[in-house]
Amino acid sequence: MGEIDDAIERADRETFTRQPPKTLKAQIGYLIRQLGSAKAVAQELGVTADSVNRYRRGARKHPRADVAAKIDDAVRTRWQPQVRKRRQKQAASTGGITVETRARFGYTAPVGTTDDGRFRCLTVHLPPAYAQRLFDARNAGAGDQQMRGIIAEGFKEIYFQDGGGRAMGLSDVEINDIDYLDLDY
Repeated sequence: MGEIDDAIERADRETFTRQPPKTLKAQIGYLIRQLGSAKAVAQELGVTADSVNRYRRGARKHPRADVAAKIDDAVRTRWQPQVRKRRQKQAASTGGITVETRARFGYTAPVGTTDDGRFRCLTVHLPPAYAQRLFDARNAGAGDQQMRGIIAEGFKEIYFQDGGGRAMGLSDVEINDIDYLDLDY
C-alpha cells in the first residue's frame, strides 16, 4: 500500500459508528462469520485451521505479534463496509475531502518565476469531484503516484490558483517527499 491508500484507510476507520471486536475470541468469531470457515480464516492469516479453532475456543489466548496484527487488520478492513461506502459517497457528492500534508511541492511556472520545490504544511479542502476521482482511482487499483497526481491537481486548482484567481500560468504541480499525509471526509 502507498501513502495515499493508507491515508484513505485511516480515514475510513475513523468513520466507524461502532467499535470493532477487541478480544481475540470475538475477532476470530467475526472473521469466521465473514469468511465462512476456520480454514478460510487460516489462509487469510497464514496460520493453520487448528490454530484458528484454538483462538476461537479460547485455548490459545496470545497469538504471535505478527499474527495478532494480521487478525486486527483483517477485522478492521471488513468492519462496517456500508458505513464506509456511505461516507465515501457523501464526500464524493456533497462534502468533499480535506487533505492535510507536509510535503515538498514542485511545479512548472512561467519564465521569470521560481519553480524550486519546497516543503509546505498545507490543509486544503478539495471539492467533491476530487474525492470522487480519488475513490474511483483507488477502487480501480491505481498506484500511489496516480492518486498523488489527483491530489496535486486539486491543490493546484484550489490552493495555488485559488480557484482561478491567481497564478494562472502555473502548471504540473507535483507532490514529492511526503513527510505525512492525512485525509478526512
